[in-house]
Amino acid sequence: MESYNPKLKENARALRANMTDAEQALWYRVRRKQIQGVQFYRQKPLLAFIVDFYCPAAKLVVELDGSQHVEAEHRIKDRDRDAALAGLRLRVLRFDNRQVLLETDAVLAVINEAVKGRL
Repeated sequence: MESYNPKLKENARALRANMTDAEQALWYRVRRKQIQGVQFYRQKPLLAFIVDFYCPAAKLVVELDGSQHVEAEHRIKDRDRDAALAGLRLRVLRFDNRQVLLETDAVLAVINEAVKGRL
């Protein structure tokens, strides 16, 4: 497993207990090794961040972005976060919440291909 700030554990637990509708919908489709037989974790601390979904076998992070992520300040933070995770040789996929809720099969197809390409 990758390193993380242990102080984030409590926050991660709270986030798992209060997932957004999009996070719940995606979790239902990726949990229990439904994609390529690999394990996904939700609200996983990595470095100084809590990522929405993490698949260590494929070195893949999946982030779901709410409407606030279109603001310039959030885009800069997201870019810096993605770069830090890339430093761990992790691939980051980003989807907005609306995509997950309205185009679930298309989102899952992208995730499936990313996992397949990294195993």
